[in-house]
Amino acid sequence: MTRRPTEELPPGTCERPDGDDSHAESTALPPVPELAAPELTEAECRRCGTYIAGLDGRYACGVCGWVNDHTEGHRRLPRADEDPDRPPKGRRRPKQLPGPQDSGPFAVSGTGG
Repeated sequence: MTRRPTEELPPGTCERPDGDDSHAESTALPPVPELAAPELTEAECRRCGTYIAGLDGRYACGVCGWVNDHTEGHRRLPRADEDPDRPPKGRRRPKQLPGPQDSGPFAVSGTGG
């Protein structure tokens, strides 16, 4: 697998695979503040002693289920508006589709026999 180049592109260039240099700047999302990458930290579980890893001092043990409080982390947690994957404002959740109709051998029907 090859990596994409990380150097900054000169203004006015586009890396679209079809070679189209058009830009849709009117539909571009507003800039989101750059979040620092989380730091991988390691510690022992306070309940069972298992060696565990976490992000920014926040841990969860997969052996016994212990979790430390989020306030014990090394940095503050990002706000929802700082999340780059947050859906755009005004977008609503899609409606849930009805579940599958069960027609198996134990399905309850209105015509009992």
